[in-house]
Formats: sequence, structure tokens, C-alpha cells
Amino acid sequence: MSHSPPRSELQTHVVSNQPGARGDLDLWTSDPALQTHAAAAGADAEHLAGYGRRIGTAAMQEAARNANRSKPEAMVFDLGGRRLDEVRYHPGYHALLGAGIAAGYAALPWEGAPGGHATHAAMVYQTSQIEPGVCCPMTMTYAAVPALQASPSLFEAWVPKLTARVYDGEAKPMARKPGATMGMAMTEKQGGSDLRGTTTTATPDGELFRLNGHKWFCSAPMSDGYLTLAQAPGGLSCYLVPRWLEGTRNGIEIQRLKDKLGNHANASAEIEYVEALAYPVGEEGQGIATIIDMVHHTRLDTAMAPAGLMRAALDRAVQWSRHRTAFDARLIDQPLMARVLADVALDWEGAVALGLRVAQAFDGQSAEDRAFARLSVALAKLLNNKLAPGVVVEAMETLGGMGYVEDTGLPLIYREAPLNSIWEGSGNVICLDILRTLRAAPLAGEVLGAELGAASGQYSAYDAALRAHMDRFPKLPDAGEARWYSASLATLLTASVLIRQAPPAVSEGYVKTRLAGDRGRIAGAVSGLDDAAILARLGPEEP
Repeated sequence: MSHSPPRSELQTHVVSNQPGARGDLDLWTSDPALQTHAAAAGADAEHLAGYGRRIGTAAMQEAARNANRSKPEAMVFDLGGRRLDEVRYHPGYHALLGAGIAAGYAALPWEGAPGGHATHAAMVYQTSQIEPGVCCPMTMTYAAVPALQASPSLFEAWVPKLTARVYDGEAKPMARKPGATMGMAMTEKQGGSDLRGTTTTATPDGELFRLNGHKWFCSAPMSDGYLTLAQAPGGLSCYLVPRWLEGTRNGIEIQRLKDKLGNHANASAEIEYVEALAYPVGEEGQGIATIIDMVHHTRLDTAMAPAGLMRAALDRAVQWSRHRTAFDARLIDQPLMARVLADVALDWEGAVALGLRVAQAFDGQSAEDRAFARLSVALAKLLNNKLAPGVVVEAMETLGGMGYVEDTGLPLIYREAPLNSIWEGSGNVICLDILRTLRAAPLAGEVLGAELGAASGQYSAYDAALRAHMDRFPKLPDAGEARWYSASLATLLTASVLIRQAPPAVSEGYVKTRLAGDRGRIAGAVSGLDDAAILARLGPEEP
């Protein structure tokens, strides 16, 4: 009588053609491109090395997976029917948020050390590779600081808590917390980007105000306070709404949580202000001008996060390709696979380089730095986010069917990829803002021109593309051509940064394929790249 072999001995259960578990990831030493462009931007390499090791551990990766699988829940009432208006998160969410806050994600740029914004931007990039959803509350907290400068008393009361590097996720008054977070609630059903349609009202109550109205999107609803807009007697104004008053909850009611495509670890809520006590920030009637500083700084993070998503997707694709064999050769050694990955890797390194160059301008103190930051952050947000979904799709395809499976993490990244393009102004809004900035601030155009000119003379294709842009647009275009104009400028600016900072294989490859027209409409439809040198920028091969 014959017997079947034990299952453990069956050939189909001997796994020899898939990568093994990776364990801890070192998000600094494994990323030569980040090291190059962070150094050029003046970021703190030692800090980023430590954070990259901490946030990339297997424990942090597991916390991220759990936070995404266990979505936040709205706890509107307690068992007795009393209003709670709280959101409950998985402990993994709190662990990640605590790690980021403790490492200075929200505080570093305001502590006075050189390169604070560049270091912060690199932390956004690193965090986005592990769990992008937790970036939202930390980004809002970081970006609230400059907006609060419009109210010295609020600045004095809140900013020490916002920059305390201590995370306390409990629902209790800010005065009893060692650290605090700040959210934002602007969007209403009447309109998103057109804030003039705001219908929430602000009624004077002594020196403070009472807010009544509905906000369709409240980012990070468990924050200790929100910056928000409302119609006061003197016009649209900015307010800080604390979630707790002394000894009691403020009149902020959670209506429901949004059922979103992605960003699952983070809650986005519809809220109702019901006689909510609010503190005025800035002058009455100047709400948009006041809160725009917060928007400006959140845009830096929405420009940097897609670079992190691209990195995470390509990291998985390259790891798979280095450990997967088909037709008697590793995937990474097959010319077409290497070409596809090298091609999209140029978009990723371009996004890293551009995002950190923008962050460097945020660290600058001159009028030229401020003008360039205002313009370049919009260019980076536009281009980096438009490229991210395509890069992620190619990474998914590298893994075949496994790329469509949650265990690989790629579906999470895919769902996240469109989000930062929508947040803080979608594509059309950003393009029109670029035109407005150039009209209102000629200095921004002058600094951009100098930045583009600094890379001239090294590649004839770059020089020709720059001339072609200037010839086509001797003056600012009308609105209908704003996307063409903005995308062209953003691509030229990326090329300029790469020419000055990246290895020749990367800069030459980018110029050849993105500016000279030597590329088809799909990834990999390009010739003459140094595939191995470009892919080496994704880090050394793991055993």
C-alpha cells in the first residue's frame, strides 16, 4: 500500500521563489536618494537616521497594519444616552502618532534648529512609507503654529502644547494635557475650495464667539482644537474652537465619519457646531488671509507624502524582483522589468528632490526664500501627486496577482495615492493659485527663473526645453492652459534640482525622458537609461 507524503514534504509547500519576511526596515540607510537630497536641503541626518530606524521596525509596521484594518469608530453617545462625540482608534494608531510626535514631527520646525522644515519634510516622507493616515493630525498640528501668530494670547497658550513632543490621546481639557494636537474644519456642503460660501455663523459672546453650523469635513476630529472659518458680523473670520472647555465639552457634535476610499487609520468627520465657544484668530473679516498660513504649511506635507508612497511601492516591487525568478532569471535581471522600474524610479527621486528643495525654502529667512516657498510648494504638490498613482500601479503590476493582495501593503498605498492631490486644493485650484502667485508676487517668478537658470549649460535637452517653455509662454497663460504651464514649470524645476544634486544617471535619464520627449505614454517605453545605476538609488540588495 502506498502512502502520500506529509504535507510538509510536498513540493508545492516548499517556498523558494518568493521573498522572505523582511523584519525591521531602516528607512535612512536603505535610501541613498533621501540621504543625498536631505543633505542638500540642510536636514538633520542624525535625527532622520534615528527616526528611520524607529518608525521602520517590525513592531511599527504591525501597528500600522492593525490601525488600517481596524477603522476608527464614532462614539456619539455613552450607554446612558449622553453625548460623547468621540472617535475610538486602534491602539496601533496611538502608538504611531505617539512615535511621530515624540520625534518632533510637529515641533522640529519651530524649535530653532537649522533645517527644521527640511527635517520635518523628510519625516513626512518616512512616515508615509509606514502609515500615511497618521500624518494628518501631526501635519495639522505642525501647520497651525504660524496661523496662531495672528493672536498672541492664543499663541502663548497653545503653541507650547502643540510643540511639546508629548502625545496624550485622552479626551480631556487641554489644560490637563502635557501636549496637544490641532485639527482643521473648513469645508462645507456649499463648497470646498470656494470658502466664500461658508454659512457657519459666529455670534459675539463678550470677547469670544458662539459658532453654529455644519462642517462637511473635519480633519482629525479628536484633536484638542480646530482652526475653522465662520461668518461674523464683519465678514468671514478665523476661529480656534477648543474641543473641551474647563470641566465640560464644547458644543461640537460628531454627525458621522466619512467612509473613505483609503486613509483608513485616520478619521474624517462631519461635525456640527452647536453654540460652540470659539476664540477669534486674527482680524474679523480676514479669515482666509489668517488661515492661509496653515494651508501653506500643510501643502508642504501634501507635496512630500506622495514621494514616500512612491518609495514604499517601489521598495516592495524591487524587493520582489530581486527575489523572484521567472524563465530561469531573476525578474530584476530581465531587461524589460529593470527598464520599467528604472523609468518610474525617476519620478520617485524627482519627487524626493523637489519636495526637499521646497522644504529648504521654508527654512529660509529672506524675502526671496518666502516667495519661492509660496510658489514652489504648489508646483511640487501638483506634479508629485499626479505622478504617484502611476508609479504605484506599476509597482503593483510587478508583483502580479500578489500586488492586488492586502498582505503586500500595495493596495493600501494605491488607495492613498490620489489623496494628497485632493487635500489642500486639488489640481485645478493649485494651477490657478500658481498663476495668482506669479501675478501678485513678481519676486516669486524672479527667484524661480534664477533656480531654473542655475542648471543651464549641462544638458542641451534641458536648455532647449527651458527655451521652449519661455517661447510658448512669454507671458502668463489664460486659465485654460494653466495645467500645461504649471506641469511644464514643475517638471523643469525638478530637472533643475536633479541636475545639481543627483548622480548623472538620474539627472541625465530624467532630462532625456521627461523633457526631450524620448518616452512613450506608458512606463518603460523609453531607451538609453542606466537601469542599474538608477535602481541602486532605491538601496542595496537585501540578503
